[in-house]
Amino acid sequence: MKFKNQTAVSDFLLLGLTDDPQLQPLIFSLFLVIYLVTILGNVLIVLAVRSDSHLNTPMYFFLSNLSLNDICLSTTTIPNMLMSIQTQDQSITYIGCLSQMSIVLILGNLENCLLAVMAYDRYVAICHPLRYLVILNSCFCILLVLFSLLISTVHTLLHTLMALRLSFCTDLQIPHFFCELAQIIKLACSDTLVNTLLIYLVGFVFAGVSFFGIIFSYIQIVSSILRIPSVGGRCKAFSTCASHLSVVTLFYGTAFIVYLSSTVMDSPIKNIVASVMYTVIPQMLNPFIYSLRNREMKVALRKLIPAIPLL
Repeated sequence: MKFKNQTAVSDFLLLGLTDDPQLQPLIFSLFLVIYLVTILGNVLIVLAVRSDSHLNTPMYFFLSNLSLNDICLSTTTIPNMLMSIQTQDQSITYIGCLSQMSIVLILGNLENCLLAVMAYDRYVAICHPLRYLVILNSCFCILLVLFSLLISTVHTLLHTLMALRLSFCTDLQIPHFFCELAQIIKLACSDTLVNTLLIYLVGFVFAGVSFFGIIFSYIQIVSSILRIPSVGGRCKAFSTCASHLSVVTLFYGTAFIVYLSSTVMDSPIKNIVASVMYTVIPQMLNPFIYSLRNREMKVALRKLIPAIPLL
């Protein structure tokens, strides 16, 4: 088999979701709608938080950062795929591919961290309500977001540097709609054992710490809620966590599907579907989950939407 050194690689080919020309218009229309809904929903969340003084709390500060992250994550993958369908040009440069891979990793990791931070926010709000604004002051909230971004970047940098060491064959076709780390590693002709081990080892540690942090927070939250004497008080306390718990379930549920699918099956189509469930669907649904299950957000959005034409 002929090798091609990483420095000589010019272009990768993103094969997309299907090679059937008749399905291309349908896929283009579907993902265009998904992208527009994702952007509109998350932009409304950000504008609502910024425009309503009642939402000037740590909980909504973290929510607006999650929405910004979802906007960036969707913009990193979907527009490039739509352009490829429209122009029938599936090529992406080596630098462009690694850049897209790195940005997706950073934003995916950041989303993981933000969900853990939001779980901590709910823990403090319910278990230490009198000290909530003291513990989660504005400086500490900003530091939490910046620290999440830092460790997400370090995690991504590790994978990117290891990917730069790989040598590739002449067949540079990626059966995907974006440059996913696992798919790039599969194209390498050099030894990828270290890269594969890093994906599982570092991924398990990084995601595991966040996930078990969320689990620990909710164990403490449930314990505190059960000690509330009134049924109404328990329902009110739980309702403040319902939206976040739904988003966590959606995010980790789809992530689990991705890793499970890559382990038990090696079908490109099924892997693509799993990745869509992980990188596209949660980002579209998050605004609906928070707006439909949160009374304060509903009120803020009702105030904001009539004012949008005036902006």
